[in-house]
Amino acid sequence: MLTRADCAFMLLCSICAVACGGTSGDACALDSDCASGFCKADGTCGPAPIDAAPQGDAPSDGTTGLCNPNHDGMITLAELPFMAGRMGTFRVTVDATWATAGVSSMNGSRAWDLSGQLAGDADRVMALGTPTGQWWSATYPTATYATELSIESDLRGVFHATGAAVSMLSVVSPDGGTYKTELDYDPPAKVLALPLKAGDTWTSTSTVSGYAQGAIVAYTEKYESRVDQVGTMKTPYGEFPVLRVATDLTRTSGLATLLTKRTFSWIAECFGPVATAASQDFATGSEFTDNAEIRRLAP
Repeated sequence: MLTRADCAFMLLCSICAVACGGTSGDACALDSDCASGFCKADGTCGPAPIDAAPQGDAPSDGTTGLCNPNHDGMITLAELPFMAGRMGTFRVTVDATWATAGVSSMNGSRAWDLSGQLAGDADRVMALGTPTGQWWSATYPTATYATELSIESDLRGVFHATGAAVSMLSVVSPDGGTYKTELDYDPPAKVLALPLKAGDTWTSTSTVSGYAQGAIVAYTEKYESRVDQVGTMKTPYGEFPVLRVATDLTRTSGLATLLTKRTFSWIAECFGPVATAASQDFATGSEFTDNAEIRRLAP
């Protein structure tokens, strides 16, 4: 059986935000002041969140790969950077104390701040890898990208993105062979329902079966997700208007509950999840301060 660093540990982190292009440093007051469409909290223009796709590598939805936030309260696939080859730097720590509840605003929204230093912080470049030429490629021909799921594990999630959903097809090890990990999700686990907006809810239940470090395993995972808050998130990269997605995982085998976990993901137009926080295993309560892992976008 996999440890807490497995596919469930930081599921939404795997669809990481990417910030492509160089910073201009131009002064700004509004997003519209910047060619990138993003004015950072320090009053300077940030890089374009998604650069143009290379020739012959256009997104499957037919867009050019360019994105400028329109702040309409809805996030579509065209406003998410879920393409192989995208990457970004994240500041990451484990077992950190930070309150996920944030601060309430007069208008009913909430504000969260992850711009400061946390114990154990380290910067890490996260990338969405190509599914082409991998040892598992033939098994998952519809895969859009693959990426690491936790800094405490080298396992990768294999994902398929469409205009209706982002789904996880499998969890795999970097290499095949006798001690490979290859866990198939039937049906695929729905990570995000698209387009995304406040109040949305979705649920998926998958039979997970295959190999974990060479051993045959089988169990069930249920994901219950909802866009439960709207507000702003401060990261080391800048401050973003966000939708917060809360995801509750329950893993069972027969009548036995093997794991419960809650993950929050703060999602911004064009950048995707700019921050994520995962609870410790079997945590209770709607919010938490004892975080198993925290990530947030960094310069």
